[in-house]
Amino acid sequence: MSKQQHNYYAQTHEVTNQPPALENYNLYAEDKALQEAVQREGAAWAEQDIARFGAECGLSERIKLGFDANANKPQLQTHDRFGHRIDQIDFHPSYHQLMDIAISEGLHASPWRNPRSGAQVARAAKYYLHTQVEAAHGCPITMTFAAVPALKHQPQLFEQFGHKILAPYYDPENIPDTRKNGLTVGMAMTEKQGGSDVRTNSTVAHPVGAEGPAQVYELVGHKWFVSAPMCDLFLVLAQAPGGLSCFLVPRWRPDGSKNPLQIQQLKNKMGNVANASSECELRGALGWMVGEEGRGIRTIIEMVAMTRYDCMIGSSSGMRQASAQALHHCHYRQAFGARLSEQPLMQNLLADLALESEAAMTLTLRMARAFDNQDDEHEQLLARIATPIGKYWICKRTPNHAYEAMEVIGGMGLMENTIMPRLLRESPVNAIWEGSGNVQCLDILRAIQKEPRVLDAYFSEISKASGRDKRLDDFANALKRDFKQTPRDHWPYQARQFADRMALALQAALLLQHAPDFVSEAFCAGRLAPRTHMNYGGLPANANVVGIINRATPSL
Repeated sequence: MSKQQHNYYAQTHEVTNQPPALENYNLYAEDKALQEAVQREGAAWAEQDIARFGAECGLSERIKLGFDANANKPQLQTHDRFGHRIDQIDFHPSYHQLMDIAISEGLHASPWRNPRSGAQVARAAKYYLHTQVEAAHGCPITMTFAAVPALKHQPQLFEQFGHKILAPYYDPENIPDTRKNGLTVGMAMTEKQGGSDVRTNSTVAHPVGAEGPAQVYELVGHKWFVSAPMCDLFLVLAQAPGGLSCFLVPRWRPDGSKNPLQIQQLKNKMGNVANASSECELRGALGWMVGEEGRGIRTIIEMVAMTRYDCMIGSSSGMRQASAQALHHCHYRQAFGARLSEQPLMQNLLADLALESEAAMTLTLRMARAFDNQDDEHEQLLARIATPIGKYWICKRTPNHAYEAMEVIGGMGLMENTIMPRLLRESPVNAIWEGSGNVQCLDILRAIQKEPRVLDAYFSEISKASGRDKRLDDFANALKRDFKQTPRDHWPYQARQFADRMALALQAALLLQHAPDFVSEAFCAGRLAPRTHMNYGGLPANANVVGIINRATPSL
């Protein structure tokens, strides 16, 4: 019998019709809307630096840091092997690398260290780019950034610690602050019984000697949600004899001994896993009072305002990365005989996602300019009301946006070795932290009732686009009318309706002033006109979806 030749093929297929990885590109150079916003809002002087950073953020090595930091969760070590209390959290080296990058780039303090026109805008743009690489480590960066205005209420303490807080050095060692060149700051406000209602806090501050601002107290109590507990200093709310007050609590006492701020456990979170969040007990922890006794909320409110603003940056950043991934995928992927980005229904969806992303970023950088100009009354009033508007709207829109982008990519979008699951799990965080949706809506009403001029500032900002689009004019006039005609005692029940409309009108006004006509036209048509659809992908037939897609799609 003759030998029969058989051919065996070890390779059963070849990979085709798959997009290349979205990496080794410049996140800033491939974001036309962001470039326009940076120039418009006052940070053109920083463009070269932002572009340099955008290129670094797009490197495959930088992107891998984000994956590694999330694949290796922080681990708590409460005691060493001899039984000594150490309260040490071990992070993967990638987390420390991301922290070092953020601090060396000034994301924690640059507007305070080098104040100049556009400093907030420049910092926001870089934070927006960096967060697309990895969002969770931004928590201690944001808290450090936001702590500075609050600490300035107590000049003695700021003089003692401020230079190290502002310094561009990251030191992760669990050692006293006197042995460090750079410090990070956290916050500990919420407790089990109250959550956002911090007035119910039960942690008690006992004066050690003299009472009052900058004096030493010992704090006893429990904090239910303390993120980044390896920070060097914490702003803590506690009940002093004169009422709820703010305190600066160090991880180590001035004599070099461990301050009894003890970590009980780490939270097992669905997202934001690279960042450690914990429950802590204060067992006589030393702290210095910051601000006036009994005025703790007033003292810390500036910090809260800045953290809410950073939530806007973070969620806008998440939208941009989700949009970029979806657009990139559809640019290369073919189905049913045509490229996905050229198929009408997909074009409608992609354009709608890109519109949402651009509108979010546009409002966020407008707020950066407002924070840059707090000596201007209009900007100050606008920041007061538009920050909770933006925090509520942008952060709340992000989860569904992330899901839709994931669905665009399809089954591959569900894979844990892609960024999409992380973007989806991260997406609810900013909406919940620093005051959830209802808290933001009620804060809008509180701002109006306490200082009615904030509403005037809001409508003054909208009026800058007056006459550009009848839909916005009608929308804004109806909103103004409803504020006047709705009884004040009905406002809380309708607070979300007010907030939704205020956000849409503000975004529309900004886009009408600054975006290309095809962007603002599609936004007004898809957001301000009466709607018969609830999901993304419902833009009207005359929308220039190709122009919107081309504007937003990154290229390698």
